[in-house]
Amino acid sequence: MELKTLVKDTALYGLSSIVGRFLNYLLVPLYTIKITAASGGYGVVTNVYAYTALLVVLLTFGMETTLFRFSTKEGEDSRKVYGTVLWLVTGVAVTFAVLCLVFNAPISAWMGYADHPEYIACMSTIVAIDAVQAIMFAHLRQQQRPVKFVTLKLTFIVLNILLNLFIFLVAPVIHASHPEWIGWYDPQYSVGYIFIVNLICTASVTLGFIPELKGLAYGFDRQLARRMLRYAMPILILGIAGILNQVADKITYLFIMPGTEGEVQLGIYGACSKIAMIMAILLQAFRYAYEPFVFNQSRNKEDNNHMYAATMKYFVIFTLLAFLVVVFYIDLFKLLVGRTYWEGLCVVPIVMMAEIFMGIYFNLSFWYKLTDKTYWGAIMSIIACMVLLAVNFIFVPHYGYVACAWGGVAGYGTAMLLSYFIGQHYHPIRYDVKGIIIYFVLALGLYGISQLLPIGNQWLRMGANTLLLMLFVVYIIKHDLPLKQIPFVKRFVH
Repeated sequence: MELKTLVKDTALYGLSSIVGRFLNYLLVPLYTIKITAASGGYGVVTNVYAYTALLVVLLTFGMETTLFRFSTKEGEDSRKVYGTVLWLVTGVAVTFAVLCLVFNAPISAWMGYADHPEYIACMSTIVAIDAVQAIMFAHLRQQQRPVKFVTLKLTFIVLNILLNLFIFLVAPVIHASHPEWIGWYDPQYSVGYIFIVNLICTASVTLGFIPELKGLAYGFDRQLARRMLRYAMPILILGIAGILNQVADKITYLFIMPGTEGEVQLGIYGACSKIAMIMAILLQAFRYAYEPFVFNQSRNKEDNNHMYAATMKYFVIFTLLAFLVVVFYIDLFKLLVGRTYWEGLCVVPIVMMAEIFMGIYFNLSFWYKLTDKTYWGAIMSIIACMVLLAVNFIFVPHYGYVACAWGGVAGYGTAMLLSYFIGQHYHPIRYDVKGIIIYFVLALGLYGISQLLPIGNQWLRMGANTLLLMLFVVYIIKHDLPLKQIPFVKRFVH
């Protein structure tokens, strides 16, 4: 029954993630066609949003997980917990935004955007609002209100798409025929409009959170805040190291390879990495449902280790299936980015494998969250981040953005292995390691065969890849998901 609840919530949260990210994919070809690789503009977008992702983690400082943990603790007032968390994050976010606006010029110069300080002004405001919204979204998850969660997420996405379509498709036509109608529009300011549109959409979604903002009226408990901060600080370190594993390559790239050429290469890497984001979509949908689910299950006294082990195996199976779908049909998925970016398609399978390792690490991470040993998560993430940064600084000057992709694999692979072996000591779970390894070997073997097939025609190549994909599906059905266990199929069998 619990797994059914998890699947249902994953599907609902996945609606906002999967459908939303898919719709946002429509912006990738739009950006990469309107902003050519040679201009380096998409490299700027990739770089600025990498900073944004890191800053959101800093400004929420582990309070999402803390909210889940303290709301489910016996003797805690969940309303007071939410109010205290909201006050903490709002105070930090507002302070951050004000400081960034006051010192906008020197910050912009340090980041390399002295000519466009408005980029950083937009980014800092967006980050501050996002941090507060993250707590309110977490509150919706904790209350198991996926419908409002999905509605607000999709509102942002639809509004963002509509405004971007207007800026990049409609506005140029109006400007060409009747420039006086939109005197504010500058055809050369494409990158800046991406940030402005994001700011408008982020601010608009806040209107839907007015009921949740009333949580500030629940008050601020200083003693509770101290206890929550002690719990959250290791999670903050963990979060910083974790997000650096995702964005450090995009932040440091322009320091390692400065100038226009660095922006061009970073743009290619960032655009092609978007194709691999189907894996991030699956991980995000799973994470939104799984985190509050595990904490709620921890209230029960019964042993849930068998359920955690089963969840891990099915997670690996379906993420590897997604991996094969993307790499086998890359000739179709590459249409998501402009032709000038196709030289970077080689990073797609590497980035996807890094995402799978990250997902496994996330699955493994609950042993230290449930046992309140969050410092272990911080230690492992820091080590993984150091591995990633070492790979980047050593190999990027020689191999460019391909080294960034392998750095992700090395970083997440390190975190995954550390978490498994240390976790088995503190909170042992009998994962089907042998079965999981077999799936990895099978998936990578099928991918290797597809790369060795001497087929020049892309349609014949995809046909052969389809046969290879069917082999993987047949293995799944035979060993772990018999058709008769699927309710829809079961009706016809009987």
